[in-house]
Amino acid sequence: MNNELKKKFGLATAICMVAGIVIGSGVFFKAAPVFKNNNGNMLMSLLTVFIVGVLMSVCAYTFSILAGRYSNVNGLVDYAEYTVGEFHAYTIGWFMSVVYYPIIAATLSWVSSLYTCSLFGLGSENLRLLIAAAYLISTFLLNLVAPKIASKFQISTTAIKLVPLLTMAIVGTVIGLINGQTFENLTFETERIASAPGGVGFFGAVVAFAFAYEGWIIATCINAELHEPKKNLPKALILGTLIVIVVYLAYFLGVGSVLSSEEIIAATEKNNLPQIAFTRLFGGNEIFGTVAYVFIIISCLGTTNGVMVATCRGFYALAARNQGPAPKKLAKLHEKWNMPITSAIIGFAIAAVWMLQIEFSGRNKLPKIFAFGYDEVVIITLYALYIPIFINMMIKSKDLHPVKRFVFPSLSLLSCAF
Repeated sequence: MNNELKKKFGLATAICMVAGIVIGSGVFFKAAPVFKNNNGNMLMSLLTVFIVGVLMSVCAYTFSILAGRYSNVNGLVDYAEYTVGEFHAYTIGWFMSVVYYPIIAATLSWVSSLYTCSLFGLGSENLRLLIAAAYLISTFLLNLVAPKIASKFQISTTAIKLVPLLTMAIVGTVIGLINGQTFENLTFETERIASAPGGVGFFGAVVAFAFAYEGWIIATCINAELHEPKKNLPKALILGTLIVIVVYLAYFLGVGSVLSSEEIIAATEKNNLPQIAFTRLFGGNEIFGTVAYVFIIISCLGTTNGVMVATCRGFYALAARNQGPAPKKLAKLHEKWNMPITSAIIGFAIAAVWMLQIEFSGRNKLPKIFAFGYDEVVIITLYALYIPIFINMMIKSKDLHPVKRFVFPSLSLLSCAF
């Protein structure tokens, strides 16, 4: 046994961690409420995607500045430790290990199962739970015994999930430009549709799409295993977030090029916008609409894998600082796998408990106080925990250029407040 993680990841893995974790199922199914809240207005929907992307990229760029200065074990915990102090780092370490990582991992496994059951017409709740458990266990074992293969899986799934998005973006936009649908939707007058039922306007669209951009911070957990982390991690945060914004905008433009605004609104009411859009893209062949769900499942599993990377390393980040429960035991690494086995098992067990909470909340088997969607709550809480980091970055980083020291942290504070 030893306590030092080996350098086994490169820049490509880090970029795919950022882009691959953010691009999950959100872009496919959050597109519907964006169009709905904007009453089918294509230009406003594109503006929504862009604004939320800017909010994400501002925070990501500010953390890229910190990533270029500090590197120890688990980037976010490092940045909290160096800017605010040990207590804030300790708080974030516990929050990420017990709440954020395992809840997101459990949620994604459950959602992957939900889409799988929908694809194959499986209605059994117990079967859905078993499939979700199988996905969670599979990603856990892959990361535990074969982290390099897990890295390749992350890169592969990131590439695969881009296939439907770029296909819709490129082919759909070309078709729309030829038949005039793109221009018609971009110049669409919202008044043609009196109101999309349940639509709450532009701000509602922004809020709805905010969660489709979440998860990029998880990539910082591999900084101890990343070659030249102070050089590669900042690049990954910047390039990864830019890739996401461009892909999202292109996908929305593609959807608005194959369907009319009225058809988009109608599809949002039936919650089958991806299926309708891909069916229309390929001449009305419903097989392609079904195939789109296969890509969505792969997309979810790729994101689950990326989050499991962090889940396995959560308690190790505390133990490496001689903090948390039984730090000597949790800091030990397996000689062959170079993985914190005990930390990984505990992280997996916590994720499994959260999965049961998600499942039985959906079945109304839990008291109401425990039966709600924790996945959104933890994201809001995380942005609150960023605030002291940005404030202290402005106070302590006296050697930074004023733009990096004051402008971007201030913009990031505004993003957190939003």
